[in-house]
Amino acid sequence: MIFNTLYEIVKHSVEKFSERIAFTMIDGEDVSYKEVGERVEKVQEMLISAGLNAGDKVAILSSSMPNWGVSYFAVTTAGMVAVPILPDFTGAELDLIIEHSEAKAILVSDKLYTKLSKPTLDKMNIVIRTKGLNVIMQNVKAQGSMCIPKPEDLAVIIYTSGTTSKPKGVMLTHYNIAAQTTIIPPLFDYNENDVLLSILPLAHTYECTLGMIYPFSRGARIHYMDRPPTASALMPALAKVRPTVIASVPLIMEKVYRGKVLPTFQKNKLMRTLYGWNWSRKILHKVAGKQLKKLFGGRIRLFAIGGAKFDTDAERFLLEAGFPYGIGYGLTETAPLIAGAVGKMVRIGSTGPSLPDVQIRLDNINPETGQGEIVVKTPCCMQGYYKNEQVTKEAFTEDGWFRTGDLGAIAEDGWIFIKGRLKNMIVGPSGENIYPEDIEEVLNSNRFVAESVVTEEDGKLIALVHFDTTALSEAYDEFKHKMAVSKEQTALKMEEIKRELVEYVNSKVNRFSKISKVVDNGEEFEKTPTKKIRRFNYDKRNKGNDEKKPEA
Repeated sequence: MIFNTLYEIVKHSVEKFSERIAFTMIDGEDVSYKEVGERVEKVQEMLISAGLNAGDKVAILSSSMPNWGVSYFAVTTAGMVAVPILPDFTGAELDLIIEHSEAKAILVSDKLYTKLSKPTLDKMNIVIRTKGLNVIMQNVKAQGSMCIPKPEDLAVIIYTSGTTSKPKGVMLTHYNIAAQTTIIPPLFDYNENDVLLSILPLAHTYECTLGMIYPFSRGARIHYMDRPPTASALMPALAKVRPTVIASVPLIMEKVYRGKVLPTFQKNKLMRTLYGWNWSRKILHKVAGKQLKKLFGGRIRLFAIGGAKFDTDAERFLLEAGFPYGIGYGLTETAPLIAGAVGKMVRIGSTGPSLPDVQIRLDNINPETGQGEIVVKTPCCMQGYYKNEQVTKEAFTEDGWFRTGDLGAIAEDGWIFIKGRLKNMIVGPSGENIYPEDIEEVLNSNRFVAESVVTEEDGKLIALVHFDTTALSEAYDEFKHKMAVSKEQTALKMEEIKRELVEYVNSKVNRFSKISKVVDNGEEFEKTPTKKIRRFNYDKRNKGNDEKKPEA
């Protein structure tokens, strides 16, 4: 069935799947499709009683729960505009975003409510608690109105960052979002027997579209966790839910591979030797793949990965292990998916071809490399950035294609290979284009490296590294018995490891991508809500720039 608005999706699913469970809180409530419809009407009545009308903005600041989706659907199907806000923003950022969006109401969960300032709350017509859908405070009592939205009507404004003086609010219409339910099925279709485990913030377009709106349109059941998806929380959730589908960012599977799988194959010389041969590595991966499927509950049919570049070694493991994964490529501005690959379509390092009705081409192609900026034309493309005409204009080519900001190459058969973000690119001393992501992939393949950021300092490439302390402890006595050895002895060993890491990387990269030194970052890198490193905070080229611009 083809949908043109979120109103059509909700109406269809509430009627067709009325008795089925739509949303479940693990160890908590089950909410049927019929109950979703009833709760949607309840929220709409509250908003109208506070004088809100179609077209008014309503912020949603909540942890993941069944009533997050209820809130989102209530706002958008009333012809109002939802402003989903990522929970990791600071209080100051929240104030800025809410003010910029001109929201007149907010639906908020208990813990996040404390992040809101009194001046912000006082400006709201009404503040509603998401957990119980009850009114926390109401400053305006008046009769508002709602309407059935049209495809071209604005549905959401999604803020991709909050610390700049002019926040970027992505404007998506009902049709932009609803069209995703038409272009995704040829790649992978959900059905009413699917069981999803939601582990990403619902305010992010990737999770909102693939993890809520699309499965809701197909009658699937979605489970939510009441805590972050750490290993200690995720393992029992997987055993309990036994999901058929999970949408994830690369970091989660990379951690599984580097923290659980790889150490098993490097625990002794024999295993390292076997792992170094192609034929035996594939056998080992097959065995590990069977265990991984059991770990995920035994009935997973899609582990969708998107939001950032996926590590090559981790992807090779999934492919050779026969684990049912898929790669998706998209942006908030494209609602989000524009390309993808699942099953026999997957190729290591590629995001697959463009989805139906999506056109992709390269602009400003480098004749030597065949790479250029990926630009796209899709029915799901945003209308622009809210109240920011200049940045909107810069985001499109003269003929109206959206500039993704990603550098890539396209094979003859249409498979897309992402090289990296243009804004991350470093220009070498002789004009070479250096892509930090390529060097970081080599760094992260070293068993002692948990994560890394490559940047430029004084004209030289340096690697900031967060070391895997567990791997170091297993390999070296100095780290097993820190209290028993001198600080000088531990420091000397650390310097030796850094030198070896520099040699390791420089033996695997081209001459202008060689790093000059490794710097121990000491702790995990600060990340966005979707687990991407906030690179700007570690970019030595921007040292001294007071305004930090984290990625979303």
